[in-house]
Amino acid sequence: MLKLKNIVKQDTVIVNVSKGFEPDSFKRLSVVISEELPQNPVVVLSGPSHAEEVAVGVPTSLVAACTDYAISQYVQDELISPTLRIYSHDDVIGVEVGGALKNVIAVCYGICDGLKLGDNTKAALMTRGLTEIARLAVKMGGREETLAGLAGIGDLIVTCMSMHSRNRRFGILIGQGVSADQALKQIGMTVEGYHAAAVIARLCEKYD
Repeated sequence: MLKLKNIVKQDTVIVNVSKGFEPDSFKRLSVVISEELPQNPVVVLSGPSHAEEVAVGVPTSLVAACTDYAISQYVQDELISPTLRIYSHDDVIGVEVGGALKNVIAVCYGICDGLKLGDNTKAALMTRGLTEIARLAVKMGGREETLAGLAGIGDLIVTCMSMHSRNRRFGILIGQGVSADQALKQIGMTVEGYHAAAVIARLCEKYD
């Protein structure tokens, strides 16, 4: 981010697709970006999508969230395509919390698979997991109804159920008895849920 300071022009819209929190401060990533690039509007792009499918034109819907609704609409207009539908949103907190926490639930979903637990178990996990996500989002200032949409239940479904999901595949390995270090090596890419879990646990303690 610091490297971008001298490159990005003022007022250029920054679209963030990363998920998680800054480890030490617990700050949402849009907050971190805004602190480093205060002259640039920040939009959070999130929702049920795997890059592997978007790249080949599989129909996909996302949410573009910004505190300035007009900026989110601008991103919507710029990125929309015949196979990519984008909805404008103003609940940045709800969208970001949903995007970060669903990765942890997806790791748990994968663990269920690795342990060969049933559909009943996984349905309960996703449903109660969504409830916990919504509770934290509301405590942090987001809106509960946001988590009933694409950035909540939609993203949770795709991340838990798809084998494109690194978080699910990581969880499967853990459920099969593979160590975390070995599982990370086998996945070979960033497993957001693994890195976010400790921070989110501390966030939950902070907000009771």
